[in-house]
Amino acid sequence: MKPLLLISIVCLQLAFATGAMAEESHEIRFPAGSSSTQVSGSIKGYDTVTYQLRAQAGQQMSVVMDTSHSASYFNVFPPGKGPGDAAVFIGSINGNRFMQALPEDGVYTIQVYMMRSAARREETAEYTLDIAITDS
Repeated sequence: MKPLLLISIVCLQLAFATGAMAEESHEIRFPAGSSSTQVSGSIKGYDTVTYQLRAQAGQQMSVVMDTSHSASYFNVFPPGKGPGDAAVFIGSINGNRFMQALPEDGVYTIQVYMMRSAARREETAEYTLDIAITDS
C-alpha cells in the first residue's frame, strides 16, 4: 500500500474515533434603531458556536453570558482573527462579562465553547449572550 494512502486512512480513522467537532457560525445584526441584541443557543461536547459582528474603533463592546453550565465560556477575537488565534478576551480566565473600547474597525468574533473537562463527557450547556455596541 502506498504510504500516502495509508496515512490518509489512519487520519480518517482517528477523526471518526475521536468524534468530529462541529462549529456553527452566525452573523450578528442589531434590530433597526438598536445597539444591542440577545442570542441564545446550546453547545454539546467539543462543539462551538461563533458570532461575528462589525464594529468601529472607539466603540464600546459589551458581551455578557448567562449559561446553565459552569464550564462553558466565550472568547472574543479581533478582526482577522478567530479560534486558534490570540483572543482579546478569554472567558475561562476573565469570567463571563466582557466590556472594552475597541481598538480597530472590522469584524469581531465571539466564540462560545465548553472546557475540555466537560466537553470530553459530551455535556451540554444552554447559553444566552447579551451583546451591545455603543459609541464611547
